[in-house]
Amino acid sequence: MATKIKTVWYCTSCGNESPKWMGRCPACGEWNTMVEEPKTSRAYASAGSGAAASRSRAYIDATDARPTRLREIDLSQDNRFSVGISELDRVLGGGMVEGSMILIGGEPGIGKSTLSLQIPLCCKDLKTLYVSGEESPKQIKLRADRLGGSDDDCFILSETVLENILQQAREVKPALLIVDSIQTIYSEALDSSAGSVSQVRECASALLRFAKETGTPVILIGHITKDGTIAGPKVLEHIVDVVLQFEGDTKGSYRILRSIKNRFGSTDELAVFEMTGAGLREVRNPSEILIPMHQDDLSGIAIAAMMDGTRPFLIEIQALVSTAAYGTPQRSATGFDGRRLNMLLAVLEKRAGFKLAAKDVFLNIAGGLRVSDPACDLAIVASILSSNFDLYISPKVCFAAEVGLSGEIRPVSQVERRIAEAEKLGFEEIYISSFNKESSFAGRQNASSGITVTPVADIAALCRRLFQ
Repeated sequence: MATKIKTVWYCTSCGNESPKWMGRCPACGEWNTMVEEPKTSRAYASAGSGAAASRSRAYIDATDARPTRLREIDLSQDNRFSVGISELDRVLGGGMVEGSMILIGGEPGIGKSTLSLQIPLCCKDLKTLYVSGEESPKQIKLRADRLGGSDDDCFILSETVLENILQQAREVKPALLIVDSIQTIYSEALDSSAGSVSQVRECASALLRFAKETGTPVILIGHITKDGTIAGPKVLEHIVDVVLQFEGDTKGSYRILRSIKNRFGSTDELAVFEMTGAGLREVRNPSEILIPMHQDDLSGIAIAAMMDGTRPFLIEIQALVSTAAYGTPQRSATGFDGRRLNMLLAVLEKRAGFKLAAKDVFLNIAGGLRVSDPACDLAIVASILSSNFDLYISPKVCFAAEVGLSGEIRPVSQVERRIAEAEKLGFEEIYISSFNKESSFAGRQNASSGITVTPVADIAALCRRLFQ
């Protein structure tokens, strides 16, 4: 008689276990996150807990862990090392930390595997074990040749069994372990399939123990769901030290590597790469690339001085306003929140008196990027008015301010860095809120070779200055 496989329900958000399905997880309160998985046997659970306990005791005994006074902790020894890619080093907080675990997520084809393979190719002296559960060694070799060479200290292993991976890692003793991807790795001690909640959780925990015990940094590549979140249980993001997210349009050439979580640095840093035939190329000054060259007399174009984290960007905003050909006007935004666009159009209609209710409005962020900085509001409003009046805005003018519901121009943070970035790129004038502190732009008004800072209080004042 066939034995019935016992199953339990796991929450993909927090990993809570339940004997039956529930619409709402009682632990974290999330809705529709319960998935059914085979239950782990008691023998394995006890053995696993014993093995984990023995490994933990061995690690504690090896490190001789004792309580230490905060002032007695020595920070003189730097356990970071460079990965050979300066933009990635900056996002990581100055380099990769020994014994850390890094999770890289992103859409298919965005460049996760390319970036992880470029690390050992750029850092020749870094002994690396590259484990792939999706590609054969020949496929990885072809990509390495396309990226520009090979490394004698880079070992390739095509394997999906966790126990075999850990055994090879202990024999090779690499300085860096890369696993592509965590959803394809499975442990033979569990009955569930690869990519399930229990497999991802247990495999990640075992790799974390290996990283902490040996001091070897581990890079995990993770798939994402259709909602844009990393596949697997939410505990996967909790146990790792760093979570990096690749963003950008796969049809475009530019990629943004954003730090979502970083225990060793700031989460305000990001890196910009350009996907080329030879791999990912670092973009050290994104503002020069995100402002395409065009004719000076085109309407509907404005430049926004935005901030993403602590890095200033100057990007081009494109708008097109035309008479609606059908009964209902169209509102379309690419790279910008459509609801915020509707709000700005309502402000122009109600507070400034511009009749846009019967017109189609199309908005595009050049370069295939997606922005969320409120400082882009003023540039969006200026581009919409420019297209509506069919009057061009000088390409030497940029904008950095938020637009409120009453039509007022509100100040934004770090306006000094935005002004400095615009001045460095040769802009002659920047519009900001008149409610910004005068100390932000004091000394620039009378500069002979600097940038002119023009404060405005509302949309009406902006129109008088731009289209007088």
